[in-house]
Amino acid sequence: MTPDFPKRVYTFEEVEKARKLVESGYKHRLTIKGRPGFKKRVKEALQHVKTAGYYIFLRSYIKRIVEIEGFSQLREADIAIWANMQLLENPIEAAGFFVQKAFQMKQFLEGKSYYGGAAEARSIERRIQFLKALKERSADSSVEKACEALLKRWAESTFVF
Repeated sequence: MTPDFPKRVYTFEEVEKARKLVESGYKHRLTIKGRPGFKKRVKEALQHVKTAGYYIFLRSYIKRIVEIEGFSQLREADIAIWANMQLLENPIEAAGFFVQKAFQMKQFLEGKSYYGGAAEARSIERRIQFLKALKERSADSSVEKACEALLKRWAESTFVF
């Protein structure tokens, strides 16, 4: 029987237990908390995550996606992504955000820097890898075009980091 994943990962012991469980193959049962319209849009974004082959990665590091009114962000201690409806207006952009935040959670559990300068550049690179994978794996030409547009935008903006 697999040990229970910590409800929160705040203390050193909780982080250590979570890291070991993920390293041994633990996957969360991803839940979505919010209004029906929010849940529908998150599921659309998650379909893109699945198409690109990143769903198992996401489930390794994220337990839930929660609707909020404020800023979309990773909540490390809660093993959750807080997301607002504006983020979900573009399901491909939202999917990239989810993958980026899962990567930051991975960095957090591994004890690596997961925010600021170089860490932000690494997480953006993961998001770009996701967009390339989605573009390559999608059979939908509109998804491919949207990925191309987002990749171009990220290429133009990454010089900041």
